[in-house]
Amino acid sequence: MIDKPHSPYLVAVSEETRASRRHHAPAAGRNTGPILDILRGVLSETGRALEVASGTGQHAAAFAEAFPGVDWQPSDPDPAARTSIAAWAEEPGFANLLSPLDLNVMESGWHMGIADKLDLVVCINMVHIAPWVACEGLLCGAGRLLRESGLLYLYGPYMRDGKHTAPSNAAFDESLRSRDSAWGIRDMGEVAAVAGAQGMTLESTVAMPANNFSLIFRKRAG
Repeated sequence: MIDKPHSPYLVAVSEETRASRRHHAPAAGRNTGPILDILRGVLSETGRALEVASGTGQHAAAFAEAFPGVDWQPSDPDPAARTSIAAWAEEPGFANLLSPLDLNVMESGWHMGIADKLDLVVCINMVHIAPWVACEGLLCGAGRLLRESGLLYLYGPYMRDGKHTAPSNAAFDESLRSRDSAWGIRDMGEVAAVAGAQGMTLESTVAMPANNFSLIFRKRAG
């Protein structure tokens, strides 16, 4: 079971104070609905979920509200992000939205603090704005955390068969690499290969708005 740890953020504060700490990302506001449509088709009504790189916490709040029977564990290595996530978790009616964890998938053994198996691991818009080792760390940890038949859900831009799926993605990829040579849009086949080595099979890919994709992996038996 994922316990809701004590957090210094979870104190009685006014709505105005909470609102000032809740950050909003326009992209998260736009893609929450389409992502929820996918999750509703694959996620059970009860279970345990971990979100890696939760960012502002908007997704975590929306997903926890949509799945009241699922314990939703957000996480982020950025203290400012965790402050925003915690402010969302303070909202009334979010009993299943847990306090954010400080998890960094680039650290060896990052998953070891989560004791029980998970039904779902979610990571949205991280893989392309992080070094490849972060993707490898995410997939390695997810393979260990997921129960048999559990799901890994990735969202973001991806190449297919080594090619960009839209000119805008090619331009975006070039921009990312100009900012940090370790960043860049990944090929879904390469991601699937690493996931496969961690006991997960790419079950489906779904084209999403703005030339993004949902990648859904399932943990194999054994």
